[in-house]
Amino acid sequence: MLYTRRELGRLALAALPAAGLAGRPLAAFGAFAAKPNSKVAGVQIGLNVPYDFGNNLMSGDEVLDGCLKLNVSAVELRSQPIEQFMGVPAALFGGGQRGASTPEQAAARRTAAADLEKWRASAPLSKAKDFRKRYEDAGVLIEILKFDNILNFSDPVLDYAFELARAVGAHAISCELPVDQVEAAKRLGQFADKHKIMIGFHGHTAMTTAIWEQAFTYAKYNGANLDIGHFIGGQKTSPIPFLKQHHDRITHLHVKDKTLDDKNVPFGKGDTPIKEALQLIRDNKWNIQATIEFEYPVPAGSDRMAEIKKSVEFCRKALA
Repeated sequence: MLYTRRELGRLALAALPAAGLAGRPLAAFGAFAAKPNSKVAGVQIGLNVPYDFGNNLMSGDEVLDGCLKLNVSAVELRSQPIEQFMGVPAALFGGGQRGASTPEQAAARRTAAADLEKWRASAPLSKAKDFRKRYEDAGVLIEILKFDNILNFSDPVLDYAFELARAVGAHAISCELPVDQVEAAKRLGQFADKHKIMIGFHGHTAMTTAIWEQAFTYAKYNGANLDIGHFIGGQKTSPIPFLKQHHDRITHLHVKDKTLDDKNVPFGKGDTPIKEALQLIRDNKWNIQATIEFEYPVPAGSDRMAEIKKSVEFCRKALA
């Protein structure tokens, strides 16, 4: 279910400090509105955006607007909103689509991916710093930068990816690591070590502790984006021992609630030890963002934004 512009803007006017600000660019609001704050008891609650809002091609201002309305002050941000701000045509991101396709569609994806690589080779990083300033002026930190299809990046584009992460203030890059391609973590780890920026490998229900631990052996800056919901749904056991053992390798958590039979449910309704994980981070003062990844079905009579707000509040109460 996509999160529409109408839904995203539904409460925008109510959130403004004065009616006279209506219609002004969102970046201008930072100078007037109260800054968001989702750091509770030392633990930074964040969002996986634009993914949480249901549309990875949302503009940076639309994403920021949603964060401000939810009072969230840090994010894991996909590269698309940043790179669109920097000037890349949105159509080039078609190379990252998944699923079956016709030969013509597959050819179009390959062309888009090649054109995107060419663009990235000479991308204007100064504009990325401008993007960062817009977010930080509004009170939102970009702590993790997510890239799609990073395993296919050329060496120059991998350098660009880490340089972009540094330009927007991220302390880590996140990416998918298919369980049958763990050897790819060797090459990515070389670039992570070169740039001294962590890379957090994300896995779904097939990911195991052994795969992450193998990736850790390849490079000092190889890490894990630990999804505690997928861990429960896939491994059928608690992620807490892994969190305790490898906390210094964990770039951020993906926080969702799942049952042991791998169903996404509202926070507090499943088997995922969300409270225990958050309190463990709090009590040990670990610098690990608790990044909400919204995936459960929106109940009838509600909407996506309302449910994300409930998820944020659940985490706040767990840390209070």
